Amino acid sequence: MRYGSVKRSMCLAVPAKIIGKSADGRTAKADFGGSIVRDVDLSLVEAEVGDYILVHAGFAIEVLNPEEAVETLRLWDELLKATT
Repeated sequence: MRYGSVKRSMCLAVPAKIIGKSADGRTAKADFGGSIVRDVDLSLVEAEVGDYILVHAGFAIEVLNPEEAVETLRLWDELLKATT
C-alpha cells in the first residue's frame, strides 16, 4: 500500500475536568480549560466530580492522573495562544 494514495485522518482526545454530573451519573459537565464547558458521556469510565478525563467525540475514554492532566491543559493553552 502506498501512503500517498491512502487518505489519512487523525483523531484527537482532549483533557477536561468534571465539574458536575447528571442525576443518573451517565453524563457530566466537563470544563476544557476554563472557557469551554460541554456535556460528556461517562458510559465508558467511572469518574467523579473533580476527576480529570480524556474526552474523544463527546465520550470520556479515560480517567487521568491529575498532575498530568493539569500539565497537558497548560500545554494546550500555550499552543493555542501561540497560534492566535
